[in-house]
Amino acid sequence: MVPLILLALTAVALVAAVLAVAGGRLRVDGLADAVTTTPDHGLADHPDAADVPAVRFDTAARGYRPAEVDEHLEHLRTALAEREAEVARLRGEGR
Repeated sequence: MVPLILLALTAVALVAAVLAVAGGRLRVDGLADAVTTTPDHGLADHPDAADVPAVRFDTAARGYRPAEVDEHLEHLRTALAEREAEVARLRGEGR
């Protein structure tokens, strides 16, 4: 009789905990941030088009860290745009 009551109380507590988590009343710590394992992403300070395939990013539990990818792609875009402008200027196309 006692094991049956203990089993019923455990089941009720488990259902209550699941409902509290699902309802947002009980907060559960989510996944921890991924640890950075690649200090160098492979992007040089003055990248060439050949540098792009070497770029690597850490992955988090749900994929790449969007902020990290956006930051490095923006750096790449800016650097390549500056070079394109310089090439155009040297070729006399920027007049």
